[in-house]
Amino acid sequence: MLKIDSHTHILPQKLPNWSEKFGYGDFIYLQHHKQGFAKMMRGNQFFREIKENCWDAQVRIEEYAQFHTQVQVVCTIPVMFSYWAKPLDCLDLSRYLNDHLIGLVRDFPKQYIGLGTVPMQDADLAIEELHRIKKEGLVGIQIGSNINDENLNENRFYPIFEACEKLNLAIMIHPWNMMGEKQMQRYWLPWLVGMPAESSRAICSLIFGGVFERLPNLRVMFAHAGGSFLPTIGRIQHGFDCRPDLVAIDNNVDPRKYLGKFWVDSVTHDPLILEYVLKLQGSKKVMLGSDYPFPLGDLEIGKFIEDMNLPVSTKEDIFSNSVLEWLQLSKQQFIV
Repeated sequence: MLKIDSHTHILPQKLPNWSEKFGYGDFIYLQHHKQGFAKMMRGNQFFREIKENCWDAQVRIEEYAQFHTQVQVVCTIPVMFSYWAKPLDCLDLSRYLNDHLIGLVRDFPKQYIGLGTVPMQDADLAIEELHRIKKEGLVGIQIGSNINDENLNENRFYPIFEACEKLNLAIMIHPWNMMGEKQMQRYWLPWLVGMPAESSRAICSLIFGGVFERLPNLRVMFAHAGGSFLPTIGRIQHGFDCRPDLVAIDNNVDPRKYLGKFWVDSVTHDPLILEYVLKLQGSKKVMLGSDYPFPLGDLEIGKFIEDMNLPVSTKEDIFSNSVLEWLQLSKQQFIV
């Protein structure tokens, strides 16, 4: 059975020191301090240590083979978005990362699918880069759950979503810049609490802001099974029903009607939660995702799904059919 992981992250082995190049900012750069390992540095501060499976294409293929997974959808690590930077500098950074993905997909067309990054803080520059990466073979973009603390339904982001629909580019929305992060540093709460909330924030913004209504052919996937949105849909629906004067001011369409209109990945770490997600979304809108190669991801890449008592057709949807529909690709492209 073909298995495609819809949610993985990758970096080039070498990153420029953009802080030195641009003369400001705490841009991420790498310190390769020992064989097979590098420190991600944010300015002078240590951010995290990564291993060679974060940049070595062949190592990744070999690790994936252990879990019978043939194809990886790759995108940058969200901390690289750099939406806070000057727009032209962010475009420079985005192009560097995108060129790496373009080369990777060209070198390994049956093992990798690429999602680019764009300077969301400037719609004109973002759209310019969308046209370029489309021509170079990338099939979509990954963006953050907010842009410099602004919700995704803000009018200045709409032209980017509109361009993605026109160019037939898919979108993956990944939580980042988590709300309340500075107030809850202990216990890894930004990742455990903030990230699920950020995904729900993004979904609610696109629903209540009318973006999905205005762009019905926009193909969007939300990481981490949509975060806390699906588990709290009852509360969200009740809020829509009891206080339309606060919730339905820009779009009066029932939020439950959008279930199954977008995609989510399978990063739930819990068969019961995944069964619930499948019940709400339908198997054709749920896809294998791992968040590889990071420890909070599905470290066995879908093994818990294989172990679940699901129909073969449902597993086929999760493992390949859903992601191929989201990205508008053919299964034949990846059969060796």
